Amino acid sequence: MDRIRVLVVDEHRIFAESLATALTAETDVEAAAVGTVPAAVHQLERAGYDVLLLDVDMAESQTLLTLVRERHGELRPVMLATYDDPRRAAQALTAGANAWVAKDSSLARLLVVVRGVLREETHVPPALLTGVLRELTHDRRNRTEHQRLVASLTPRELEVLRCMLSGLGRKAVAERLYLSPHTVRTHMQNVLGKLGVHSTLAAVALARRAGVPPAD
Repeated sequence: MDRIRVLVVDEHRIFAESLATALTAETDVEAAAVGTVPAAVHQLERAGYDVLLLDVDMAESQTLLTLVRERHGELRPVMLATYDDPRRAAQALTAGANAWVAKDSSLARLLVVVRGVLREETHVPPALLTGVLRELTHDRRNRTEHQRLVASLTPRELEVLRCMLSGLGRKAVAERLYLSPHTVRTHMQNVLGKLGVHSTLAAVALARRAGVPPAD
């Protein structure tokens, strides 16, 4: 029988290594531990894993989730949390996590989750579920409203917004779209007005939440 390959990512190395050791004691699990996101990226590139146990408090945890979703679609991320937070749990699930587990959970509970996510199950503590569903519903409503605002843009304004998402300044947008800087300035002002925001940064944040892709 193939063993379940688990990668534990936690900046507290003693915790990570102890957890990996405990998991490996199971007959059907093989685990390794790293203490940084760059080390995790390197490990994922050189070896295949089935489940990722990731400390939600690590500064680059969201970045790692995004990379996993883009490059390692079969990997099942499980968030390890010091305390329950409905909003952060909802954000993690939206970003691609399959489960949220308290760090002080028993090994037996963690194993249930590890084996469950490989069966396409989503695991959230019952006490947290109502709050997570509320957050997901709220985010969905906001996303729909943001999409409605983006839909009010003209095709040219949408092109300009996508360039803004790519980090291009006014001059670069003008060169890319073969427009004058003055015309680009007008389009940018129209974009801000239609989206109901007062800065490029706010427009970019709203566009990202609406799912607008950056310019190629």
